[in-house]
Amino acid sequence: MQLHVVADQTERDGGFVLERLVEHGAIPTFLDRDDLPTFPVDTPPDLVLLLGSQRSAHDPRHGDVVAHESAYVLAALASGVPIAAICYGAQLAARALGGTSYRADDPEIGWRRVDTEDPVLCPEGPWGQFHQDVAAPPPTSRVLGTSWAGPQCFVDDSLGGRLIAWQFHPEVTPQTFERWVRENESLVRSTGASPDDLVREGQERAAAYRNRAHALTDAALSYLRVDTKTHA
Repeated sequence: MQLHVVADQTERDGGFVLERLVEHGAIPTFLDRDDLPTFPVDTPPDLVLLLGSQRSAHDPRHGDVVAHESAYVLAALASGVPIAAICYGAQLAARALGGTSYRADDPEIGWRRVDTEDPVLCPEGPWGQFHQDVAAPPPTSRVLGTSWAGPQCFVDDSLGGRLIAWQFHPEVTPQTFERWVRENESLVRSTGASPDDLVREGQERAAAYRNRAHALTDAALSYLRVDTKTHA
């Protein structure tokens, strides 16, 4: 399975999701979203994974980067290539499809449950959250999960290829979550949360979270109709 992973140069941790994809036989190729090539129509991958980012898809400073990645997403879907998107990737996908994204009233950080209409493609969790922005998908999309902050999962098949997007972080390992917390302690404290408590909770949830993330990845692959060879 040829997998294109679109990510920032400094944030390439696909965590539990990428781990499970590799177990299914995925061969990942990382693509820097700041220097993203044209989508290879002649030799397309089997799956595209859009990872998160510290930037915001609606920030005009990143307009060119967002435009290039949006074009990549649209070309992939038009070629029938499925896409899975996480956090910033979900916001980018929403904008590419004709929706939008914007800054939330308050950050959504911690281990939170979501309200779901599809417990397979969007289980209630709890899931790791670490974002300040909201993805607002277009009318062609179907929202499968929400929280007080906005949509948490949506799917779209309007362009031929299937897409699933999660605002939460099914991929995040306790080590990565701790790094995010330590790098943004003032933001964490602004929500009333304790950085130490969040880190401890992530460590305590690690084993169950990994299993949940693997199950979600399997469900997504089934929805996206990706042919896999499981080596797990």
